[in-house]
Amino acid sequence: MLTFSDLSLSYGGFRALERINLRADDGELVVLLGANGAGKSSIFRAASGLHRAQGSIRFGSSELLGKKPSDIVRQGLVQCPEGRKLFPMMSVLKNLKLGAFVHASDKAGNKARLDQVLAMFPILEQKKDDPAGSLSGGQQQMVAIARALMARPKVLMLDEPSLGLAPLVVKQMFEIIQQINKDGTTVLLAEQNAYAALKVSNRAYVMERGRVVMEGESHLLLGDERIRKAYIGS
Repeated sequence: MLTFSDLSLSYGGFRALERINLRADDGELVVLLGANGAGKSSIFRAASGLHRAQGSIRFGSSELLGKKPSDIVRQGLVQCPEGRKLFPMMSVLKNLKLGAFVHASDKAGNKARLDQVLAMFPILEQKKDDPAGSLSGGQQQMVAIARALMARPKVLMLDEPSLGLAPLVVKQMFEIIQQINKDGTTVLLAEQNAYAALKVSNRAYVMERGRVVMEGESHLLLGDERIRKAYIGS
């Protein structure tokens, strides 16, 4: 469904991505592993239309490079960015409704989607009138994911959703991600938490300095000594 071919991206004189080739097929949960600065977020920004890149990004039969970000979201490719990017003074409910901006004319559909999302995150139902910035870190990450789901993604790109969260909350977050995937949404997950990500994903790509240096089925990479030394530890 989502295919990156020979994708390259530069920021001025800095080469952030170098001829990246990867894919996420329908129904898969695919993880991008790598340290901070490896290029994971740059892939997501290019796919979202936020940065101009070279190569090809195909979503189904459609080429995404050159398209407006709003058109890309409307097609069903949605990013949940690193750092959550919430509006802290606005209520949880208003933050969620902003996620449906590309479907503004479908009020009945947005109401139905909101009901589904709040059912998935019961704590957000309880706190829907609270300022988003008053929530705990884990709850704010739930708002960020829920807001992305309001856009009705076919493919959801999640950028470091476990970053800065307590271990118990991380476990809960990965259970949520796994459920989203089981409910029919293809997930492309950028993560530094290799062990947790490989446990829930189908396939993985390992990135270093803007390049894919290793790829394979997650259960095989989980047992790979190089992965264990670099990302998991003994």
